Amino acid sequence: MTVTVADAMRAMDAIAPPHMAMEGDRIGLQIGDPARPVEKLVVTLEVTPAVADRVVVWGADMIVAHHALLFRPLSEIRWDKPRQAMVAKLVAHRIAFFAAHTNLDCAPGGVNDVIAERLGLVHPEVLDITGRDKLVKLVVFVPVSHVDAVRQALGDAGAGHIGAYSHCTFGAPGTGSFKPGPGTHPYIGEEGKLELVDEVRLETIAYERDLDRIVASMLEAHPYEEVAYDVYPLAVPGRPFGIGRVGALPEPMELESFVDQVRRAFHLPHLRYAGHPRARVQKVAVLGGAGSGYIPHALACGADVLVTADVSHHQAADAVHDGLAIVDVPHAALEAPVCEVVARRLRDALGSAVQIRVDVEGVDPWRFV
Repeated sequence: MTVTVADAMRAMDAIAPPHMAMEGDRIGLQIGDPARPVEKLVVTLEVTPAVADRVVVWGADMIVAHHALLFRPLSEIRWDKPRQAMVAKLVAHRIAFFAAHTNLDCAPGGVNDVIAERLGLVHPEVLDITGRDKLVKLVVFVPVSHVDAVRQALGDAGAGHIGAYSHCTFGAPGTGSFKPGPGTHPYIGEEGKLELVDEVRLETIAYERDLDRIVASMLEAHPYEEVAYDVYPLAVPGRPFGIGRVGALPEPMELESFVDQVRRAFHLPHLRYAGHPRARVQKVAVLGGAGSGYIPHALACGADVLVTADVSHHQAADAVHDGLAIVDVPHAALEAPVCEVVARRLRDALGSAVQIRVDVEGVDPWRFV
């Protein structure tokens, strides 16, 4: 099977849905042709000249990165300027570039969930809710003989998620009626004859963004030539998504011990923090990238400490005075672990037809002495 750039884009949209991106963010396909085949794909945090060189040598067809390559409008592309020459090199080798930034931050299983998991936080919740996935009710009428098959297809496609439960449906028996018209090929009945059939009204819920895939699976499992189904909007609040996570350590610990836990979790030789070393911490807020703007959110939810990146002197000092410790992890080190997760999920989605590797070597500009 030939995998195209468009196939990889669809897979990434499932991992990091575009509607979860913050306003004004630069995401999606920035270089490339959706119809081009993809045999080799590189996942990285961002493209540097060195990463671009390795991508070209390996013969990759596509790059998926967390940070956009083109964030501001280009005014020139000069070969004597390394970062502009890098863009020209990717274009010259027809290498597609796709960015998933704040949508990957917000998405379930994205940047912030990976950080929370790496720190062992329990019951993490969204720090700043920016939206909710809309829910719909899907109702389909199925002959009794095929209820199990259709129910299984709906659940396998992602319908029926309620909390930690999946494949949730409800079925009520009834009688369906129809008269096949001229030229039809009914599964049950004859042309021009009214039929009464024992059916089940099978209903479930689904996220609106998953509806096309779920309906396609349902139609494939249903035996009828023309399937009767309804979709209703629901007023029930859908799953929240947003920036950052806040959760708890299994046991309280001193701040200095927690900082060392963070340092080891991200394989760093040193780490800076602000706060009293003996302060007890248990409720932890995390935010991948530059998260100092969310210090008020961390304080408002009662967090003892915020783990983020790119915090200034005054921001850290003010936070400590207000009762919030700060752990300032280098930006790239904090976000890079999500690349392995994205690569694994892309392998699951695209199969063995595409070779996928992670390349974050040298992406972090910071060094330690």
